[in-house]
Amino acid sequence: MAARKPISLIKGKENKSLTWPDEPPRFTEGSVDPFLLWAVKRGASDITFQSDRPAYQEIDGTLYPATYRILDAADMATILTKIYGPEAQARLAAGKDLDLSYEVRPDRYTRFRFRVNITAILSRGRDAAQVTMRSLPNEPPTMKDLNIEDHIIDHWAPRQGMVIITGPTGSGKTTLLASGCRMILERPHGCGKMLTYEAPIEYVYDTIDSPRSLVAQTEIPRHLPDFAHGVRNALRRKPEVILVGEARDRETISAAIEASQTGHMVYTTTHTIGVSATVQRMISTFESDERGERAYALMETIRMIVTQSLVPKISGGRMGIREWMVFPEDVREKLLDMDFKEWGPHIQRAIPNYGQTMAQSARLAFEQGHIDRRWYLMLASSTSGSN
Repeated sequence: MAARKPISLIKGKENKSLTWPDEPPRFTEGSVDPFLLWAVKRGASDITFQSDRPAYQEIDGTLYPATYRILDAADMATILTKIYGPEAQARLAAGKDLDLSYEVRPDRYTRFRFRVNITAILSRGRDAAQVTMRSLPNEPPTMKDLNIEDHIIDHWAPRQGMVIITGPTGSGKTTLLASGCRMILERPHGCGKMLTYEAPIEYVYDTIDSPRSLVAQTEIPRHLPDFAHGVRNALRRKPEVILVGEARDRETISAAIEASQTGHMVYTTTHTIGVSATVQRMISTFESDERGERAYALMETIRMIVTQSLVPKISGGRMGIREWMVFPEDVREKLLDMDFKEWGPHIQRAIPNYGQTMAQSARLAFEQGHIDRRWYLMLASSTSGSN
């Protein structure tokens, strides 16, 4: 029988698939942070711990095993305790998933931050867990870093009203939102008082120089129970800018509309795809007897909707492909004069005149050689927009 190759020879036939060179025989609480630091320094955007599987790292959208050995129940118990605390397994057993932020400080001047989700799963016939950790930069990127279109930048900061960032999970909504917040913070006159309500807090603004601004970040549900409470809390604190991490339920959307109507700039996200679909989805959260009233209130406050998808670049890495539409006063008035049930096709036809469809953006990226034809065709058909 052939002798088994030493682990050192099996590891890393290509650079990205290298496993952790300091992998211990078993995970201890003291080995979790060094492993996370190793993965992040190699460019991992996401790290996943899952029972009965190796640890995984995601680099440029592709998963690679990051440990040679699979993680057993003892490993996972140690990781859960280190990242969340000793009550993690009890909370999972009670049917709750856990969202939190986690921080590693290798020295007093450096910190690495992660957004964490912990969810109970079934593995090999028994209860188990998966821990997903998204690496977060120490400060938000700039709009230039993200190659945000000038038309979006020019309409990012209305005097009042609502700007909505949409897209599927993992599409970079939070990053885009944070870069926009950084932009208005770095204006010569700042932005006044900015209040954010996030679950969890992903980007912080400690290093952003903005002497004429004051940022206060609140984590849901650590500091307040939900986003709707957050918006109502904001209205008692005289802010100029309110960021609501997610507006998916009736109470939060109503509170965001109220804040927009009372002279605030409100930024929020939803898990929708497409400008027209976003408006329809937000309206559909309301009961039928109040849907008309809330629809018109929503349209009075919308200033811009941006939908983003992240796709692999031919040269490596990923890039954002965006559909967007600005809602100037004349467009809002025209829509307010018709039945809200007729808005969908009118908005879709207006996108090329007041923004850009996903199909147009994808075609431009394809023609410039950034994405391949498969992704172009997929994005071009992802919304009902035309070229």
